[in-house]
Amino acid sequence: MRYLILSDIHANWEALEAVLWSAAGLYEQTICCGDLIGYGPEPNLVVEWVRANVKRQVRGNHDKAAVGLENLEWFNPVAKTAAEWTANELTAENREYVKQLPKGPLEVESFQIAHGSPLDEDEYLFGTVEVGQAFAYLERDVTFFGHTHVQGGFALGGGRIRVLAGPGRERTYSVLDLDPDDAYLINPGAVGQPRDADPRAAYAVYDTDLRLVEYHRQEYDVAAVQDKIRRAGLPDLLATRLALGH
Repeated sequence: MRYLILSDIHANWEALEAVLWSAAGLYEQTICCGDLIGYGPEPNLVVEWVRANVKRQVRGNHDKAAVGLENLEWFNPVAKTAAEWTANELTAENREYVKQLPKGPLEVESFQIAHGSPLDEDEYLFGTVEVGQAFAYLERDVTFFGHTHVQGGFALGGGRIRVLAGPGRERTYSVLDLDPDDAYLINPGAVGQPRDADPRAAYAVYDTDLRLVEYHRQEYDVAAVQDKIRRAGLPDLLATRLALGH
């Protein structure tokens, strides 16, 4: 089975459309690691697409915030403003769908998905301490996660943690061949708001039969999304950062 792995769409419809165009014909099912909404200007379009097309998904912290499951006092002012705006924009049907999204980790075939750490859905997996703790409790040898908006992840083999990276700015994709003796925490990157100094939309394709992960990047119409963000009255930082990739 070939899975399209998405995360952190963040209500960015143009980025999602570009990813779907880029990935056409490469996958059979779609999986999402959370944060469908928040920050971006088109929460209903994104949620409706996910409802119709995504087989398995988990919730993210911005999903929770927009439907009253997260205390907004933990959010910075920009994220809080965006969450409140999103809450007012969501239709009743889409709000209920987001509210019912399951907490990760969630098992999918031979792997699992989470938003943040498999130990804590809101924890960011950046440093070796939290990554090492997460590896110690994995129930599958492959876990896809999001939350950091950084494409890549981590591998554990021979008692050593290795940092994984995406294709870089000069290429559009790269391939990771999974070692059967290692364990993996893999981040497909953010569709709608990358923060790894590359503004292109990020995603991954996982072939469970071949045990191959393809990291992909795809350009999209950033200016169109920026215009929608500003016309919606959302904080300007959410528009400017899209072009910077951080």
